[in-house]
Amino acid sequence: MTEKFTISQAFDGFLSLIQSSRSQNTHRSYASALSFFLQSLGDPQEVGRQPISTLRESSILKCIDRLHHLAPATEHLYLTAIYRFFEYLSASEIISVNLSKLRLLIRQRTRRPGQRLPQFAQKEIEEIVTYAIKLVDNLPRRYRDRLRVLRDRALILTLADTGLRIHEACSLRRGDVDWMEHKAIVLGKGNQQAVIRFSTRSLKAIKEYLAERSPLDGALGRPIASLPLFARHDRRVGKEIKPISTTTGRQIIEHHVALALGREAAQLITPHSFRHYFVTTVLRGSGGNLKLAQELARHKSIGVTQRYAHLSDEELDRHYHEIFEQS
Repeated sequence: MTEKFTISQAFDGFLSLIQSSRSQNTHRSYASALSFFLQSLGDPQEVGRQPISTLRESSILKCIDRLHHLAPATEHLYLTAIYRFFEYLSASEIISVNLSKLRLLIRQRTRRPGQRLPQFAQKEIEEIVTYAIKLVDNLPRRYRDRLRVLRDRALILTLADTGLRIHEACSLRRGDVDWMEHKAIVLGKGNQQAVIRFSTRSLKAIKEYLAERSPLDGALGRPIASLPLFARHDRRVGKEIKPISTTTGRQIIEHHVALALGREAAQLITPHSFRHYFVTTVLRGSGGNLKLAQELARHKSIGVTQRYAHLSDEELDRHYHEIFEQS
């Protein structure tokens, strides 16, 4: 059976599976990792034509040697992808793989990724939030343009005040929201259900958007609860109500960051920057309560939350001078 597959064909099968089950970013990262792995084995075209049976657990060693020239985080990402590929080969019974041996080889020869403090521009995000709030001051006359502005405003405030990941926000339905309790049920990482909470201003922005959208929602004849919270309003959908995609969500943020702060800032501030802002805001507002921030951000490990607990430069400056500049 193994002789029927070349290494390239096995790569293609694995990446097709990843494309159908994971995000575009994951698929792109895994494709880069396998390309790097192939290059470490020799001439990519020649190696790609070889039978998959020529791969061994030890084939990963040359790749590890080459990865030492890259950042530890990249090394970790690429080796995760390559290990998943060998898991796929084993589970699909394409070749027999000693996964225990493979894990040992990786563990013995790889570096631990250095921990980096989350970097984001808090002041700039606060400026974007202020910009979003003021978007209602000059709404467009055209109905669909007005819907887009109200939707984008609601999305920005929701990301800033809930800690939602962009794919979670894009997947929300109207029926997921408990309007009385200011809460919603989301399906987060690992398909785990969780409760998120809305601020008054974010929920108000959502209600204003949905009030403007109500003629479209009501004309569909579908249960209101089943409709997306954040919908598309382009010409292609016509009178249909379809959810925005994660890609569209990212484009919305990029568009408004560019309008509020300039094109260069749009390359630095992403939807996930708003999640960083949310966690840091909770920590500062709660006197550094890590457990509270962990629960609200839905981090599995408090160690992840702790990465946000560093003091700002301004706070460090103030405390330093209070200690050493006493007269």
